[in-house]
Amino acid sequence: MNNSTSYFGDWPPLSFDFIPPHPSQDADLLQQLSFIPGLKEFLLLRQVHALEHATVWVLGENKNPYSLPGTTTKMPLDDELLGGLSTEQGFFLYGDVNISDLRRAVTLAKHRLTSGEWDLAVHPRCGTNVSVAMLLTAGLAATVPFILPFRPVEQLIGFGLAATAAAEIAPDLGMLTQRYLTTSIPFNLVVENITIARDFWGKESHFVKVYWQD
Repeated sequence: MNNSTSYFGDWPPLSFDFIPPHPSQDADLLQQLSFIPGLKEFLLLRQVHALEHATVWVLGENKNPYSLPGTTTKMPLDDELLGGLSTEQGFFLYGDVNISDLRRAVTLAKHRLTSGEWDLAVHPRCGTNVSVAMLLTAGLAATVPFILPFRPVEQLIGFGLAATAAAEIAPDLGMLTQRYLTTSIPFNLVVENITIARDFWGKESHFVKVYWQD
């Protein structure tokens, strides 16, 4: 299996060269640490999360493909009208999508992920990035009172610098968090079916149901 590097819109190239995925990594981990409560659900959720992201990328690619200048290579565009929500049973897909197109996209997304296009597992609009940005901003802001004089001007400058630093660091940190913590290549996922369903809040969507297979 070859490592993959690719561009998604204006985002920089991502690479899994540091810790390349292995087909049995999650299954081996589950076998070794099966005594940990909720481990299987956590590992399953990570794989579902990756498949959700890859499906959104593939749907965007099919809808709005473009070529790099001077090449015929098609690159995916992010369709901001599409969104998803992952659970341990599968993921909800929101947006105007034909169910037949969704079935093809899910199948292709899983194939591309497990064949080496690992960067499809991460997405710039993922809620992980928002959470990381909020935590980073709060953490840096919390240090301001301890490192700067407790005077209004200095404190305001400090909070401004903290917010700026967080905004600069958060995107890369968020993508790393997705890559190594909140997603995993779906080597163990089997797609059971895709149906029109309502989510936890009653919103209509498509639901891609999956199950774990060693």
